[in-house]
Amino acid sequence: MPSGQLTKRRALFQLAARQHGYVTAAQAVEAGYSHQAQKYHVDRGNWVRVDRAVFRLLDWPAHPEDHLVRWVLWSGGLGVVSHASALSVHDLGDLDPAKVHLSVPARFRRSASEIVLHRPLPPDIDIEDREGFRVTTPSRALAECAQARIEQHWLDGAVAEALSRGLTTPRRLRAAATELGVAAELGAHVALEAAGR
Repeated sequence: MPSGQLTKRRALFQLAARQHGYVTAAQAVEAGYSHQAQKYHVDRGNWVRVDRAVFRLLDWPAHPEDHLVRWVLWSGGLGVVSHASALSVHDLGDLDPAKVHLSVPARFRRSASEIVLHRPLPPDIDIEDREGFRVTTPSRALAECAQARIEQHWLDGAVAEALSRGLTTPRRLRAAATELGVAAELGAHVALEAAGR
């Protein structure tokens, strides 16, 4: 393999390694793969087209958070995993949302039936970086779920677990809920009282 090809391939694989095997068309172009070369790799079965301008390299090992990376890339890297999906990432409570919850900028205009979009993006202080995606902090995710009025017993369990694991404090949760309004404040207050806090 010529050294130029090897350099391109290495750049693409390094990027894919940070994103669970996924790359966008724009990222592939940046690594040196023209749109024609991308079509070639899809046609040859080297890459799998998972969405418009989103590919997954063939035979990449599966990871439980692959679908989150896919949807963040679908959003052009703008989306942040949030709400009930963020609780799942933090392994809080028993929620297993059927759809991925993604917070996006107010101006974002795409949609897909497999996801629930929330606007606007949370402030950077309420976001954590993960491998291949960003996610709201435990405090923010709990407050978002309270604002969305998930069933209180689900929220109570997630808040109790977050407190016992040291992922949030009553003060941080109340502050996050206050930013999101009355529904979030009420849900957080009830959950904290249920946890004896």
